Amino acid sequence: MPTKRSVSNIKSKLLNPALTSHFEVEIAIPGFKDTQFRNYLKDNGVNYDQEKLNLMCSEASLPGSSFATHEITNDFSGVTERHAYRRVYDDRIDLTFYVDAENYLPIRFFETWMKWIANESIKEKEGGPKGTKQPEYFYRMRYPKEYRTEGLKITKFERGYTNSILRYEFVGAYPISITSMPVSYDASSLLKCSVSLTYTRFILLPAVNDTEGKDGREPTPANQPAALQSGDPSVPSEADKRILELMSGPNAPTTAELIAAGFEVASAPQTQAINAGLSGADLGRQLTRRRQGLE
Repeated sequence: MPTKRSVSNIKSKLLNPALTSHFEVEIAIPGFKDTQFRNYLKDNGVNYDQEKLNLMCSEASLPGSSFATHEITNDFSGVTERHAYRRVYDDRIDLTFYVDAENYLPIRFFETWMKWIANESIKEKEGGPKGTKQPEYFYRMRYPKEYRTEGLKITKFERGYTNSILRYEFVGAYPISITSMPVSYDASSLLKCSVSLTYTRFILLPAVNDTEGKDGREPTPANQPAALQSGDPSVPSEADKRILELMSGPNAPTTAELIAAGFEVASAPQTQAINAGLSGADLGRQLTRRRQGLE
């Protein structure tokens, strides 16, 4: 039999979809030779700003994985079984960045990172490696631990910064290609840099870690008063300030207007207080105290 569901039940379950435009990417430099790599960036004219680089990422992909399976056909008559024996991760992740006109940061940063991987010399030194323009120029790749980073992260969150988030961490990531970027005299458009990074595997962090507050306490929903979040009922929240501001106006709002504004004021004592012409400040304080569970 089909399950009977009310319209309100369906709306509560389906009308809160996740949106693709709320995400954050964190890119960290290789940590094994952190100081040397930073100096290498500086010598190549890269004014490294990690926060700026993170904000410039305009497109990313949440990673996927699959199982490699072994097909078994002879154990049971007419039955084909497949047993998993290895988890296979995507071989790369593609990131797209806006390019700033000040320093072309994404292009310079990833090009320099790839030069670091190939151990290319910056300029010819006496007794050192030949410059890139010399006919006898050569390069020798670095060891993987010198150019991989453990700091590549993608965080998927929702509008309003609620506690429902996804956080992926990538192990052993480094760039393997930079897509060519065409330029032309046609109508101008934003210059974008697309980079592919490979990695060993990714980790989807447990939700229990994502929902913990910075102070170790479970955070409350975004619309709950800050007094309850801090544990101190005397601390006014932004929602409480909105109540006071709303109720202190020249025209007292109706119950429907308060509900539309996001406040629960449908209880009988609150409605009676509105109808009795209680002062805006007094009513605001009463609503605040009721929201905090003090009355």
